Amino acid sequence: MILKVVIVDDAAEAVDALAGVLDRYCGERGIDCTVSRFGSPIKFLSAYKPDYDIVFLDIDMPTMNGIELARYIRRMDADVSIVFITNMAKYAISGYEVDADDFIVKPVKYGSFRIKLDRIIKKHGSKKNVPHVPVYENGVTKYVRITDIRYVEVIKHSVIYHMAEGTHEKRGSLKNEYAMFAGNGFAQCNKSCLVNLRFVLGIDGYTLHLAKAYGSMEYEELPIGHPRKKEFVHELNKYLEEHV
Repeated sequence: MILKVVIVDDAAEAVDALAGVLDRYCGERGIDCTVSRFGSPIKFLSAYKPDYDIVFLDIDMPTMNGIELARYIRRMDADVSIVFITNMAKYAISGYEVDADDFIVKPVKYGSFRIKLDRIIKKHGSKKNVPHVPVYENGVTKYVRITDIRYVEVIKHSVIYHMAEGTHEKRGSLKNEYAMFAGNGFAQCNKSCLVNLRFVLGIDGYTLHLAKAYGSMEYEELPIGHPRKKEFVHELNKYLEEHV
């Protein structure tokens, strides 16, 4: 297992201590772990990409405290595990609003740290192998897992990501989207749509039944292009053989 972790804390000695505990934990568990370090919340945000598994945040930092920083992170990344590091347990209640996984009180004690991290990893695992794509919502860039996108539709120069809870639109081309999604469980059903095969419920002639949400039996109908049906069915059967 590969785990990508980041520590954001303005106290270098605290970062070193936590990194040492992480190194011991990963050595015992046989986990390949990479640890990034940031002493500035602002620098961390400016470089943020949604490929971290766990973010450890100190609460008491200048310019921006850990709770405020977590709010910004959640606007960009709904999946990353957030763990607060603090010597002020009274702030624990604030973690609920940013969906924090846990609090660790300084100084970090290995026994309790191991128990907490075991639980977090069991719950979330590693997301490094799940690609994410940027979308833009109310002027903010956020990242969504491609596995949560039901289908990608391209109309002229607009790319529309259809998801269970709505749509996201951006400028782009089908060629670029195909390069991004091919090999990740998507197949082209017509000249303008790439379909997430995880959501396919069935095919009726040249009509595709695509679930409106993962696990739902309610579906949306999409046309299958005549020249593409054979290849699409082949890709679907291949996917089912490998994943069902």
